[in-house]
Amino acid sequence: MAKLEDLNAGVKVKGLRADQVVAVVSVQHNGADTVTVVHRSPDGHLAESLITRSDAEHLQIEEATHEWQFDAQADHYLMALEAYRIDLAAMFDPRLAVHTSLVEPLPHQILAVYESMLPRMPLRFLLADDPGAGKTIMAGLYIRELMIRGDLRRCLIVTPGSLSDQWQDELKDKFRINFDIATRDKLLTAHSGNWFDETDLAIARIDQLARNEELQEQLANVHWDLVVVDEAHKMSAHYYGLEKKETKRFKLGKLLSPTTRHLLLMTATPHNGKEEDFQLFLSLIDPDRFEGKYDEDKHLQSTPADLMRRMTKEKLVRFDGKPLFPERRAYVADYNLSPGEVTLYGDVTAYVENEFNRAERLADGKRKGTVGFAMTVLQRRLASSPNAIHRSLMRRRDRLQLQLDEALEKKTQLIAADVSVVSGQLPAIFETDRDSLSDDSYDDFYDDTPADELEDLEEEIVDAATAAQTIDELRAEIAILVELVEQADVVRLSSTDTKWARLREILEDNPEMRQEDGRRRKLVIFTEHRDTLEAVRSAQPKADPLHAQAAFSRRHLQRRHDRVECFSTHHRA
Repeated sequence: MAKLEDLNAGVKVKGLRADQVVAVVSVQHNGADTVTVVHRSPDGHLAESLITRSDAEHLQIEEATHEWQFDAQADHYLMALEAYRIDLAAMFDPRLAVHTSLVEPLPHQILAVYESMLPRMPLRFLLADDPGAGKTIMAGLYIRELMIRGDLRRCLIVTPGSLSDQWQDELKDKFRINFDIATRDKLLTAHSGNWFDETDLAIARIDQLARNEELQEQLANVHWDLVVVDEAHKMSAHYYGLEKKETKRFKLGKLLSPTTRHLLLMTATPHNGKEEDFQLFLSLIDPDRFEGKYDEDKHLQSTPADLMRRMTKEKLVRFDGKPLFPERRAYVADYNLSPGEVTLYGDVTAYVENEFNRAERLADGKRKGTVGFAMTVLQRRLASSPNAIHRSLMRRRDRLQLQLDEALEKKTQLIAADVSVVSGQLPAIFETDRDSLSDDSYDDFYDDTPADELEDLEEEIVDAATAAQTIDELRAEIAILVELVEQADVVRLSSTDTKWARLREILEDNPEMRQEDGRRRKLVIFTEHRDTLEAVRSAQPKADPLHAQAAFSRRHLQRRHDRVECFSTHHRA
């Protein structure tokens, strides 16, 4: 309880404005029992009140206390001070993401993020540095920096399925950012029915989105601060004459572009050699600038620096100026096939061409696609190694013989397509005539299919798919295969594998294969087929230092980060 005489300038009073404590600014006496008080609330607002002596009895004078006290716990004070410092850090440290992440970025990565990307607001950009430049690190730094600056809350990363886990792990381990992967269960159990609307930091597989119209409808109704697309060259489109054909992935890119403020496309292979296709690809970034079909008289030959950054491995250096990668020397090692290999190559090619022609006459489009695919794989294995074509021909001969035996047992003259091949195992792209597909459909299938699954699928189809429709046709094909198997076996056992001989010559006689002290350098040999890999292994003595780890599948190598010298041999028919 206060008295009227206690109301003086500077005192703090409770009761004048609800439960707030206000500061008295001035007091004007209007007689013995009434005063006019001007007071200031904690938020700085001034107000005026007429107080009578009876009103003063309901007021409470607050005792004067020090505005600043030093009785808090020291660790709590330090935590509050550190939080305040971090909140203001971006104002004084322009590269805060570098200092708060568990990475040691290289000069080209810092330049990309802080000179090429961050100054552009909003960002519509293509990061096209060479493989091994660390584009994932650059994207992580960019994401981290935007989050620190308060410019990013919602981010979507679109990536090939095989890289989604890698993205999640690297962002968590190196940048302490937790992204959720869009799994089937999460998408189906979303509370709102739209998982993307509920999830601020998401990773999704490119084909999962491109092939699902329901997910695309959900994406069209959400907004992102940033969308990052890895291996963005998969979002391709093509011109066939004046007609533009857009792949499903390209349409996904067109859908995502207007739903985000920042768009970052990442690929090491942005250009496929066709200016028309490249311009279509760049239209995902700037549809106005790259509208219409490419015309060399109207469009620039080089991409403006405000849209694209590309650095080759030769330009990448460390902070001391030393090259990041060893010198790269790429060349084709030519060799001449032996007479036996030439004959085998010609006979197998003739067999493949004949089967292609028979397949074209089939009425069943699915079976036609199966046989066509089988012959394509068989031809690739022919160019790989004698062992690969021998094993493939032998498995095909045995599998077709089983089909023949089953047909004879059932006493039928008609040969149906092998059920295990066409019932659910063959990808949809092979159920249609190849002429109706875009050029990149097959390449996309190979890029997105895990190596082990692809190898098993190829063997299943190559072994069983046949254009033969009668017993006599199947017998004739098996007879051809018997001769080809014997011919391939002779070549395989004759020790005249000229490709292997040329490769061994390079490995043994080339001084660049050894270090200065004479020790062999770490080598990687690329091969596509398991049969060829086994042939390379078995061709070496056990004591040979090349043994055991000489060959890796190129798809498995993509997950490794070793910097190596790679040599390959090629033969073109």
